[in-house]
Amino acid sequence: MRFFKMPFASTLLALAGSCLTAEPVGATVSTEAAAPSAATRQFDAEHEGVFNGRKITYRSRVEEFVVGAAGSPGTASVFVTSYERISSSTGLPRPVIFVFNGGPGSSSLWLHMGFLGPRRVDMDDNAAPRTTAPFRLVDNPDSPLDVADIVLIDPPGTGYSRILPNGKPEDFYGVDADARATVSVIRQWLQRHGRENAPKYILSESYGTIRAAVVAKLLAGGPTSTGTMDGITLNGVILLGQAMELPRLTPNDESSVQILPTLAATACYHHKIAGACTPAGQADKARRFVHDVYLSALFEGSTLPEMARVDVARQLGALIGLAPEVVLANDLRISAGTFANLLLGGDRRRLGMYDARYTLPSSVNGGDPVADDPAMGQYVPAFVGVWGDYARDVLKVRLDRQYEPIAFGAASFRWDFGFGPGVMVGSRNFAQDLATAMTRNPNLRLMVGSGYYDLVTPLGLAEYTVSHSGIPLGRTQFKIYESGHMPYLGATSRRQLAADVRRFLQD
Repeated sequence: MRFFKMPFASTLLALAGSCLTAEPVGATVSTEAAAPSAATRQFDAEHEGVFNGRKITYRSRVEEFVVGAAGSPGTASVFVTSYERISSSTGLPRPVIFVFNGGPGSSSLWLHMGFLGPRRVDMDDNAAPRTTAPFRLVDNPDSPLDVADIVLIDPPGTGYSRILPNGKPEDFYGVDADARATVSVIRQWLQRHGRENAPKYILSESYGTIRAAVVAKLLAGGPTSTGTMDGITLNGVILLGQAMELPRLTPNDESSVQILPTLAATACYHHKIAGACTPAGQADKARRFVHDVYLSALFEGSTLPEMARVDVARQLGALIGLAPEVVLANDLRISAGTFANLLLGGDRRRLGMYDARYTLPSSVNGGDPVADDPAMGQYVPAFVGVWGDYARDVLKVRLDRQYEPIAFGAASFRWDFGFGPGVMVGSRNFAQDLATAMTRNPNLRLMVGSGYYDLVTPLGLAEYTVSHSGIPLGRTQFKIYESGHMPYLGATSRRQLAADVRRFLQD
């Protein structure tokens, strides 16, 4: 299985209060914001921090929102963590960034504690992170809190958010139902905080990019979407590790082409390329090879003459660090999983699917697509380990409830992508939903960020999906980072990403 974060499916290859009374609107999941009530929970604290060299006084607020299924009162309790600047030197409305990770079934822990929060987990050792407690939190000057307020959403079943006793999993665990619930939370947050006229952005990761695409389309409202005239438009959408087009269950020519720049860059990183190389340069060589040689060879299939086949295998092997006979044995098509097991096979090590910089011995493998992934298995403990102290001591959260980082069994495995709960057949390109939103809103801009070493949602997939979906390329930026599925892991890539996000927000 593959999880989009975190996870999801390529076969799932391998992840003091105010209350709202739900007033259902629309076809599936929607609520109106209601007057505050003492029934919901809210936890506030004030802080100071330095972000991009600017000292900021800000408030953290962990607060509860209620959303409901059509025809029902509130059926889910959704917790949101906000960071808002207390005073601003300009008279202009501050932008608001709505943030979520993916899964499906993941909390926003990863973007929260890895990149956007005012403090972050210390994960700057790309190759050998600490895997046992105590883990360390450090100040995060890369957070864009100097230029925007940040709102992190944990969908039902994740974080502290829960489906209530009168709710059902199918009310929330599906692409459309989940998106409608997210629209409801965004609409309620804007009203409760008086920010309806603020510039609005979405920043999402992995499966969250599917949620972002569908939410961007739904926010406008209408009789066939939310059932009301929401009239909410976005200034920008930022996608990291985009996963908008559902993958096919078995590798094919298309996926073999899309993965190639990532394989080439990763081979360079691990010094498996003869001669000098850079990851960016090797990825460019892979693109040229695709255009000049690879596409026509794959198109010919079994009619490709044997001598030509051997020559293609030789060139491809040199490009991605594998022996020609290995390439031939795999019929000129190297999947991400095959590559992860073979590139360092001679050293008895395998690569992380989520970040191919991370490795573990290949001699023992429990077979779990997350726990045994060399990247996820090594960096997840630090994220989970720091949360309890941070929530209790910094955010002042007092809840008798476990924080759920990723709800695999409850949500991921029963998710409805439009084919029925838990069914992953067929293909659907949700980038077309984003294209619709950008067509409706001529000022909506898009930034797509990918990591060179992401074998789960490779950079070639991002380029291919966006350019084949009707998304206006003139309003789209592509950014590539020396990182993996989470492009903020590593000091250099995190700072580059932070600079790119700030520019995007300020353009």
